[in-house]
This record gives sequence, C-alpha cells and structure tokens, in this order.
Amino acid sequence: MTALFSLLSPAELAAAFGIALLAGTVKGLVGFAMPMIFISGLSMFLAPDLALAGLILPTLVTNGMQALRQGPAAAMASIRKFRVFLLIGLVCLLLSAQSVRLLPQQALLLVIGLPVTVFACIQLMGKVFTIANPTRRSEAVVGGIAGLIGGVSGVWGPPTVAYLTALNTGKAEQIRVQGVIYGLGAVALLVAHIGSGVIRAETAPFSLALIVPGVVGMWIGGQLHDRIDQALFRRATLVVLLIAGLNLLRRGLLM
Repeated sequence: MTALFSLLSPAELAAAFGIALLAGTVKGLVGFAMPMIFISGLSMFLAPDLALAGLILPTLVTNGMQALRQGPAAAMASIRKFRVFLLIGLVCLLLSAQSVRLLPQQALLLVIGLPVTVFACIQLMGKVFTIANPTRRSEAVVGGIAGLIGGVSGVWGPPTVAYLTALNTGKAEQIRVQGVIYGLGAVALLVAHIGSGVIRAETAPFSLALIVPGVVGMWIGGQLHDRIDQALFRRATLVVLLIAGLNLLRRGLLM
C-alpha cells in the first residue's frame, strides 16, 4: 500500500478503482474494451506509461477468465481455429512493444481508428458487412494490425472485434475467442513490457491492485451478457466498437 501511495494520491487510487470496475463490466458484457477504458480513463490523471502498466495485470486475469468460461477444450479449439491470427498478432505485438517510447503513435492510431469507426457506423445504420470466405492472408493482415497497435498502445481490441463481427461469429464463441486472443496477447504484453521497463517494481503493485475491481466488474458484465440475445449483443458490440474507434481518433488527433 505504501508503494501505491508513493505513485498516487488516495483520490487518484479511488478513481483508478472506479475505472477498473467500469472496464471490467463492459468487458464482461461485450468481451472487449478493457484496455481502451483503462487507457482513456487513467491517462486523464496519470502518466501514459503508468496508465499502460495499470491495465496489464487486470487484463491478463480477466482474459483468462473469459477464455476458459466454457472450459479448456473450447479454448483450445479457438486457438486452433485462429492460429494464424494469433501467431502473426503476437509477433507484431512483441516487436512494436519495444518501440513504445520511440515511435510516434499518432499516425498508427488514426490509421486504425478511422476504418474501425466507419465499419461500426455502417453496421449500426443497417448495412451488414460480412466476410463469407475468410482467407489465411486476411486473417494474418488483421492479426498483424491488431498486434502492432496493441504493443504500442495496449489497445488491440477494435480491429479484432471488427474482424470477428464481420465473420458473424456467435455470441458465446465471440466472447471465448476474444478471451483467447486477448489472453495470449496479454501474456505477450506483460513479457514485452517487463522488457521495456513499463512493468517494474514501482508500477507492478498498482497493476496488481486493479485486478480485484476488474474481476468484480467482469462478473457484473457477465450477468448482463447472459440476459441479452444475439441481436442485442451484436448491437452492443458495435456501439462499444464505435466508441473505441472514436477514442482512437481522438487520441491520434490530440497528440
């Protein structure tokens, strides 16, 4: 606790706990957006590297819960199905994470934010865009994009969700697949940012403390998720995806 108060005031720590609770609730409902909410909220009053450190352990734990909700066998089936996405995404995440303090993020955020926002808007207006016959190449491209932006910013959900939504993935499978993809990504992110210095002795207690409110929020969101049908789930996913895209644009334009 002493280590926490050396980094944050009591008011800042309380605000961080509230953000973690909200992030977990949204993730439990639609399966993603925890890093986006963490980064958007924490960076309003914390340094960017501390905000990034804060999201890493709660994201790792909640993604493990999400991936294993239907059991290990279902999680392994998802890994096999999306193995190209996972492999390319993890490699790109590890490479880009080492450049987190060197590369300008503005262009990357804008390049990802614009198509994600347009995709969500078009879908919400009633134009359904689907990928009937996905190829290994398209899967590799989307995985690479998700990994690149994830390593730099800690946010790799929007391109992944856009891809899964375009595949018309079922509600339960989409939640599980996101948990598997983000869970393995979170492991890679942890390893990468131990190497980059973002996670260190001074910042690890802060990230560890945010696990509890994140898990509580995840449980609340899961209860809400079980009460909505596929159509409402898809719409809720698109709304959160639109917010994610707009947030990426905001961050890119205001840097």
